[in-house]
Amino acid sequence: MNTTASSDTPDAFSSLQIQPASGYAGDVSPQLAHAWMQAGEAVLVDVRTDAEREWVGYVPGAMALAWKQWPGMAMNADFDAGLKAAVPSGKKVLMLCRSGVRSIAAAKRASELGMEAYNILEGFEGAADEQGQRGHLGGWRFRGLPWRQA
Repeated sequence: MNTTASSDTPDAFSSLQIQPASGYAGDVSPQLAHAWMQAGEAVLVDVRTDAEREWVGYVPGAMALAWKQWPGMAMNADFDAGLKAAVPSGKKVLMLCRSGVRSIAAAKRASELGMEAYNILEGFEGAADEQGQRGHLGGWRFRGLPWRQA
C-alpha cells in the first residue's frame, strides 16, 4: 500500500503518512488504517472494553480484544493469545481504542510479540472538547469511516 496521498493538499497527504513512534512500528491516521484494512494488508484490533464497543459503537470487521477488562480495568490475561490467533503472519496489526492512548500500550506489546504494530491516532472517539465530550475533535467516527452501534 502506498503511504502517500494522491491529492496535493497538505491534509490529505499528512493523513496517509506513518508517524514514527518508540517501541512499535508507528502511528497512523484513521484514514490510513481504514485503507490498509480495506486492502487486506492489516487486521484492526479494537482494544476497548466490551462495554465501550456495545455502548459507543464498533468498527465492522475489527477484531474485538480488550487490552484491559471492565470492571476494574485489570489487564486481559488472554490478550497475547488472542492477538496471536487474530493476526495472520505477515499482516500489519492496527490498534484502536477510545482516544489513541491504550492502543499505544497494545501496539508496544504486539511489537514485543514480533508483530508489525501500529497505533491509530485519535482512536474511535477522539479527544474531549471544551465541554468534555468526545466525537467532535477527531477519531474514527468523526472522520466518517465505517462504524456501527449495537
